[in-house]
This record gives sequence, structure tokens and C-alpha cells, in this order.
Amino acid sequence: MSKKWKYGMSLAMIPAVLGMVGATLTEAAAQTTAKHASGVTTVIFWEDWTGQGQQQMMKMVDKFNATHKNIQVKDVVQSNMITKFLTGATSGNVPDIMEWDRWQTALYAPKGVLYPINNFVKQDNVNLKDFYQQALNELTWNGNLYGLPLTVDARALFYNKTLFAKAGIKNPPQTWAQLAADAKKLTIWKNGKLVQAGFLGPQAGDFNMWLQQAGGSMLTPNNKKTNFNNAKGLAVLNFWHQLLFTDKVYQIGFDSGLPNGEDAFGVGQAAMELNGPWMLGTYEQYGNKLNFGVVQPPKGPGPAGRRASMMGGFGMAIPAAAKNKQAAWVFEKWWIANAANDAYWGKESSNLPGNIIAGQEPYFTKNPYIKPFLETLKYAKTRPAVPGYFPLEGNVTIPIFTLFEEGKMTAKQALQKAQQQGNEVMAQNPQQ
Repeated sequence: MSKKWKYGMSLAMIPAVLGMVGATLTEAAAQTTAKHASGVTTVIFWEDWTGQGQQQMMKMVDKFNATHKNIQVKDVVQSNMITKFLTGATSGNVPDIMEWDRWQTALYAPKGVLYPINNFVKQDNVNLKDFYQQALNELTWNGNLYGLPLTVDARALFYNKTLFAKAGIKNPPQTWAQLAADAKKLTIWKNGKLVQAGFLGPQAGDFNMWLQQAGGSMLTPNNKKTNFNNAKGLAVLNFWHQLLFTDKVYQIGFDSGLPNGEDAFGVGQAAMELNGPWMLGTYEQYGNKLNFGVVQPPKGPGPAGRRASMMGGFGMAIPAAAKNKQAAWVFEKWWIANAANDAYWGKESSNLPGNIIAGQEPYFTKNPYIKPFLETLKYAKTRPAVPGYFPLEGNVTIPIFTLFEEGKMTAKQALQKAQQQGNEVMAQNPQQ
């Protein structure tokens, strides 16, 4: 299974840790590969997936090792991986390659802790058109590419067909207005307690997606200031307020209080949610107990309204201080640039491969659950690739909009406070 986007370390720690990194570590060319006496190069691969996800990573490592006698990859699971990576960058105690949350590139690449793969791509004639341009943009800084996209994902609308039929709703919603109307019909309260949520959410971390659906954008065109304290940002929070406090189709914490950690949508206690392809494997395990469908996200209101979603996902990155860069690249290229291998990975892990060619296999294009995500990825956008955006979301918009969802701030108060603090964060993390 894939992972949702995450923060690898406390964002408040970032400036201090990066200060330890010091001067740039980027080298002019790939370092000569060091070999053991046996002639076998050991490539250290860091990743922080757990459970089934880690087992699926190991399948790919074993598959590579079985076909490469002179290069053997050692998979090392790391907790607090980013923190360990940054603190180890000064001493060279870093892996040769690591699983990489792509949207962190703009924050760390300027510090010289990542190695650009431009020369590797050129020498091996890797066709970058085989990958989603948005994902490549997220891995690029100042003209340098720092990895290939391992996975791509986007939010789409999951809906429970059985609950829709019981409520007399024939088709899933295509607009915000239809979403609100359907969610209201699908919501059930009993004795003052929510027992069936019409819609799970909204989630504070998805504000960017909702804002784009309303026709807005998080940052100004020059990416220097916030751009959401306006009519479009207000439209988002007003719609959230309608769902949460007027129509009461959801209650904060409803889906986290179920027994045995059950998933509210999975057990039929929620009729709709915006979620990613990483949930498909989980929901398919419910079998006939869950009759669900997936469609593209709804369109926002008015003339400016549109379909929009956020593209997320992971890549692989080679640290600037890695000892075996060339061998690490061989591993990365084998996994991601080889469409057959990347397709195998996608099938095994229930991920959408970052390689477009791999995603064109019938396994993906003919699957009624996956196809809506592939359609959504055609217009999904990644987060702005600027240093300030990472702490803007993590330290500002998510905490503030969570307070709004808890009823502790009005929409205007939340937008004004997020704008003020957000502009301060953007100024503290200028583009270089």
C-alpha cells in the first residue's frame, strides 16, 4: 500500500537541522563506485514504509538483486528518516539512495544535500516524456532534476453504491452543489449521534485542492505570497461550514472513533469521501460487503469552478554524500525507467506508477476503480515547488483550518490569520 503525504520531521526543527548541513555537498560528477573485495557493490536503500508497504518494497529489492550480480541493494527501514538523513549529511552517514516524498525537493535541494541526476539521465537516454511532467517539476530545482517519480496519486470521489440506492440517488455528484445535496440525504443522526456520515470530510490538508476547484490558487503568480484570502478562499470555507455545521453531514472525529480501527467508508458508515488510490486495496478486502464506485472529484461553483485535484506521490533521490551514486542510479533506473518493472511494482503495491507507459497497461486502464484516477491525473497539479510551501501547509494552513473545522474560528478569521502567518513563512523561506 502507498502512504499519504506526510511530514518526516517536526517542521519547527527544519531550520536548525539544515543549519547543521552547512555548505553545499553537491559534486560535479558521479562519484566512482566503491566495491567490496568480492567485486560486489552494496547499495544502501533507505525507506520508511511499514507493514505490507515495506514487504512490497522488499519484493522489488529482491527482484533487482536476483538479476544484478555486481550490485546488491540492502533495504533499511528508517523511522524519522528525514531527520536522520539531514543530520547524517555532514558526516557522510547517509544511504546511497532513498525513497523520497517529492514535494520536499524544493526545501532541501537548495541546501545541497541531494544529487542531481541530469548526467545519468542523459548518458542512459532516459526519456523524460515517459513521466508525468507535474511529478518531474516537483523533483526539479533550479534546472536540476533530483530523481524519478516512483508513484503518482490524486484524490477522487469514492461513493457507496448501496447507500446511494437506498437514498434514491441514481448517480454520484458532479458539482459541489450536488455533493452537498446528496450528502445531506445520505446522513443519518439518531438520538443526537451521527451514525452515518453523508460525506467524510472535508480535511484541512486538502484546502489546496478545494481552492483550485473554486478557481483559486494558494500562491500569487510569482510564488512569493499567499493568494487565498479572497472570494475563492471564502467560497471553500463557507462550503465546508455548510457541510459541517449547517447540513451536519460529518462530525470531526467520527471516523477515528470506530471500534477496532475500522474504516468508516469500508464498513458502510460513510457514503462518500475524497481519497486516493492507496485505499483501493483496503476497500477491495471488504468484498461483497462494500459495493463502491470511484469518480473524478466534483467541480467547484460558478463560472470559475472546475475539476481539480492534487497530484502527490513519491520518488527516489540520491544524497549528495552517497558513496555509490552510479550503482544507486542503476537501481533507480531499473525500477522506475523500466516500464515493465514499474508496472509490476504498481500491481503488487496498489500504487499508480510514476512511469506513464507502465500505467497504460490494461491492468490499470481497464480497472473501473483505477481509471477515474488516471483521468484525474491528467489535470491534477502538484504543490508549488518553492521552499516556503512545505512549512506554509504544515505550520500554517493545516493547523488554522483545523481550528476552523472545530468551530473555533470564523471563515474570515481563519483566512486572515493564515494569510498573515503564511506570508511571514514565505518571506522566511525565499526562492533562491
